[in-house]
Amino acid sequence: MFCFQCQETAKNTGCTIRGVCGKPEETANLQDLLIYALKGIAVYAERLRDFGGVDKDTGRFVAKGLFATITNVNWDNSRFVAMIKEALKRREHLRTRLLMAYREKTGRQFDEPLPDAATWFADDTAAFAEKAKSVGVLSTENEDVRSLRQVLTIGLKGIAAYADHAAILGFEREEIYDFMMEALASTLKELSADEMVGLIMKAGETAVKTMALLDEANTSTYGHPEITKVNIGVRNNPGILISGHDLKDMEELLEQTRGTGVDVYTHGEMLPANYYPAFKKQAHFAGNYGSSWWHQNQEFESFNGPILLTTNCLVPLKKENTYLDRLFTTGVVGYEGAAHIPDRPPGGAKDFSVLIAKAKSCPPPAQIETGSIIGGFAHNQVLALADKVVEAVKSGAIKRFVVMAGCDGRQKAREYYTAVAENLPKDTVILTAGCAKYRYNKLALGDIGGIPRVLDAGQCNDSYSLALIALKLKEAFGLENINDLPVSYDIAWYEQKAVAVLLALLHLGVKGIRLGPTLPGFFSPNVANVMVEKFNIKPIGTVAEDIAAMMAGK
Repeated sequence: MFCFQCQETAKNTGCTIRGVCGKPEETANLQDLLIYALKGIAVYAERLRDFGGVDKDTGRFVAKGLFATITNVNWDNSRFVAMIKEALKRREHLRTRLLMAYREKTGRQFDEPLPDAATWFADDTAAFAEKAKSVGVLSTENEDVRSLRQVLTIGLKGIAAYADHAAILGFEREEIYDFMMEALASTLKELSADEMVGLIMKAGETAVKTMALLDEANTSTYGHPEITKVNIGVRNNPGILISGHDLKDMEELLEQTRGTGVDVYTHGEMLPANYYPAFKKQAHFAGNYGSSWWHQNQEFESFNGPILLTTNCLVPLKKENTYLDRLFTTGVVGYEGAAHIPDRPPGGAKDFSVLIAKAKSCPPPAQIETGSIIGGFAHNQVLALADKVVEAVKSGAIKRFVVMAGCDGRQKAREYYTAVAENLPKDTVILTAGCAKYRYNKLALGDIGGIPRVLDAGQCNDSYSLALIALKLKEAFGLENINDLPVSYDIAWYEQKAVAVLLALLHLGVKGIRLGPTLPGFFSPNVANVMVEKFNIKPIGTVAEDIAAMMAGK
């Protein structure tokens, strides 16, 4: 086992025995093998571009496969074995297509050399386990090549997650799937450093396109998020707690629980569902329960009712936890011992009746806090306030915006972000998205002329909203460069979707990003130097020093 894809990787170099996240070696190796099998699919898909390309279903499968390997998504080895078998089946189908198409077009047999990922085959778990030992991250010996390939692959996982969310709502773009194939296949080639950096920048461009597509999917289906006060207390009815990111699951759960006497609460990254008009109208939508993903062992326990995990982040249960019989997974999520809700049939909906029945047998959630939090400041809502925001900046009421988006995590060093929020001058506004907001969205930071000092755009994919807001402000102030805005970036990262967001920001030309609590372990020293020199990415420092530098525009 060797895994360094998340921020908490051991000693910021790599987990080798067991993941800090709790991932066992066997699971890690199966994930490596699944990615290797997906690379084999990509080899044929790339060559088939000259013969009509591949179908969208293949693109969806590759996206789901990559998504399943993101930190804290799927812990079920049997699911990975099944996906590897399916990947090999699909790869062989594409191979047959290529051989036939090549012969028909050229009159000759296909005789190009192919990488091992496109030709190896096995069909049992023991063989998978053995093969996995030789195809992981360390199979690339050169440290810098390994680093560049992993920056691309890890960013690709985030893109795949967002593409999967959009596809579930019926929104797809073939160019996104095409890039996934190109990028995966490239990791099996001997490319120059410039070529690899070029693909990483193209990943940033694709990340922007994918987040824009997901934004279109979400807002055209459920309406534009609205400024909303969200209840964080509880009611006296039994409840279901839904976590993750999948809004289609949210829609169907709310519809099926209507009139049952069961309330629905969000947790973690599902909090922004409270901002969408389509969901807000449901009387039994009770609000948000708890905070970010890493508190779930305690918060799922006290909730008392069933919990539905639609995507990451799912934390392994501890010995003292008793909610396994109340834990349900769906979509790409898997956990041994938890009941799994099957995918929706074509044209139909998922069946959540088992959760509703379970909820009715459980007591109401235990109250852990009271009050409300405010959110819903996605691009459409903020741009509606653009004149007010611009005037506040011109008058000096707002001196600076600080983008504090990204992920939350367990490390004590992340207290830095709470301290920054508490100590920023009162003429600053925090723009946020993702679960990083739980470090400061319940602080009493006040407002500036009616503009709250924390503007929550939504889920991590809604970082696109923050980028769009910055671009619109650039236009409003008549600036040539996005980096001339009174905006600083103090980003927290944890998993692979945050890497996709980072690459998107770099593609948009943003420089001077502070990134923490640590720089990625998958940056080799040379690659880290390139990131610093080319994009001025910098590690976080002390709270006082960083605030002073940001207020000075540095």
